[in-house]
Amino acid sequence: MNNIETLRAHLFSTLAALNDKDKPMEIERAKAISEVAQTIINSAKVEVEYAKATGAVGSNFLEMAPIKTPPGGLPPGITGITTHRLRG
Repeated sequence: MNNIETLRAHLFSTLAALNDKDKPMEIERAKAISEVAQTIINSAKVEVEYAKATGAVGSNFLEMAPIKTPPGGLPPGITGITTHRLRG
């Protein structure tokens, strides 16, 4: 299944291929990969905004899960919550 982890793996493979001193990847091919990756990233940003607006907790691409808060407390490492609101 293609998800954010798959995208990261492909991007790191591209970096490794570009860095290969014996047989580096062609720059044009790397640019094409980068452009496609940016398009996928932009669509993921839309998914995140959709999730925020609808309360969804994920998609097939972004496996978002709600943070599980222990009963009566905040998750480990979180000492408080500050909410910022814009006045319109």
